[in-house]
Amino acid sequence: MLRLTIGRSVFRARLETELAPRTCRAVRELLPYTAKIIHARWSGEALWIPGGDARLELDYENNTSHPAPGQILLYPGGRSEMEFLLPYGPAMFSSKAGQLSGNHFATIVDGVEQLHELGRLVLWEGAQDVVIELADAC
Repeated sequence: MLRLTIGRSVFRARLETELAPRTCRAVRELLPYTAKIIHARWSGEALWIPGGDARLELDYENNTSHPAPGQILLYPGGRSEMEFLLPYGPAMFSSKAGQLSGNHFATIVDGVEQLHELGRLVLWEGAQDVVIELADAC
């Protein structure tokens, strides 16, 4: 399990270890991960964490361009920068380079009812601090 603290909201997410084992392993190596989360520019009702120049040596696994609210994607870098995507409503994962497909590696299981309000907060009030860590370490 992961714990995501975004602004004042806290979420727990199940790692999809059977569907995306390599991505889960790569994410665990990044933890704890501290950054800013901002509103997605091209993906619809979604938030994203830009990863900048970082690149992860990952292939597609359990990938999608159309995640449901609470399904967390990791794009390891390539046509666009490395990034995490967290949809809170209808979304199609895209960037300035066009449509992307990200690895669905975690699903929010606790706090999903807070996602829409968080999305509106980030849209209208701007970037929020985010910390992703193992729930066991909290």
